[in-house]
Amino acid sequence: MILIIYFCYNHNRLTLIKNNLILAIESSCDDTAAAVLNNRRVLSNCIHNQNTIHIPYGGIVPELASRAHQSKITPIVNQALYEANIDKKDLNAIAYTQGPGLLGSLLIGSSFAKSMSLALKIPIIPINHMHGHILAHFIENNNYEPPKFPFIGITVSGGHTQILYVNDYFDMKIIGNTLDDAIGEAFDKCGKRIGLSYPAGQQIDELAKTGDSKKFSFPISNLSGYNLSYSGVKTAFLNFIQNKENKSPNFIKENLNDICASLQYTLTKIILIKIEEIASDFNVNKIVIGGGVSANSELRKQLKNLSSIKKWNLFLPPLEYTTDNAAMIGIAAYYKLRNKKFGELTEISQPRLKE
Repeated sequence: MILIIYFCYNHNRLTLIKNNLILAIESSCDDTAAAVLNNRRVLSNCIHNQNTIHIPYGGIVPELASRAHQSKITPIVNQALYEANIDKKDLNAIAYTQGPGLLGSLLIGSSFAKSMSLALKIPIIPINHMHGHILAHFIENNNYEPPKFPFIGITVSGGHTQILYVNDYFDMKIIGNTLDDAIGEAFDKCGKRIGLSYPAGQQIDELAKTGDSKKFSFPISNLSGYNLSYSGVKTAFLNFIQNKENKSPNFIKENLNDICASLQYTLTKIILIKIEEIASDFNVNKIVIGGGVSANSELRKQLKNLSSIKKWNLFLPPLEYTTDNAAMIGIAAYYKLRNKKFGELTEISQPRLKE
């Protein structure tokens, strides 16, 4: 039996003036999401989470992810329209994630969006998933002033760790990238080795709160330039656990909180070193964070500490916009719609889309 979980954020149902109503669809990995925006305001943001499908395998199974998208995309879109109190005939455009991501998952979202665009005779807008994570900061929020250009944008998630120099909404230059594992992937793979269920990042974060981050030491990679690497610390961690277990079978159980705290300290330190270096070299004091790992409490704490010391203007996304969601695709689409930058039905999904 599969447990289906829906998360819907129902924002103000207002009488809309000067509508730019956008339906956005996000299906890059293992969450099926749909949102409706009126200009920069989110009217609904609905997500079908697939964790219960992938937990038995300790990670995402691409074929199962795409099948789940196929079965849930229609009800999720209907839910988003219902929560927004919008009829599909009132929509001005439809946006979807073009990439990067799992090809099978991307194809479900793009095919649905293109079919709906064709049926309703409204523009289609393909969106770079990574741009969405950064532009989520521009969603209308009465208590939040979005960053001014230019700024340094950092995306940290299960599939990507990327550093961008952002000149404008769609003028983003990649200046640093992970050469191997993403930070979220390192969290999950190391967590799996110590017996935590997928996804392990949140569990590590919680367990680390009562652990000693200096109890165990792991290598902190610092490549020349602005690229990052997480495969070294992952391998060192796996070897460390194996060696300790050979000597003491109960090592993990007896030291779980300290292990989590030490691992988390190391993984976050690697990205913090690069952020500090880039901010200095580019003489930019605006630091904008996005992606699922931006919800990590230790990373947030350390970024706030550094910002206080370095006098940075730090922008952390609201927690509801950290993980993959369609609202971030919708806000990116809003700026394209505003400038009449539409896509074509012939455009293809790109699992390794970069720019």
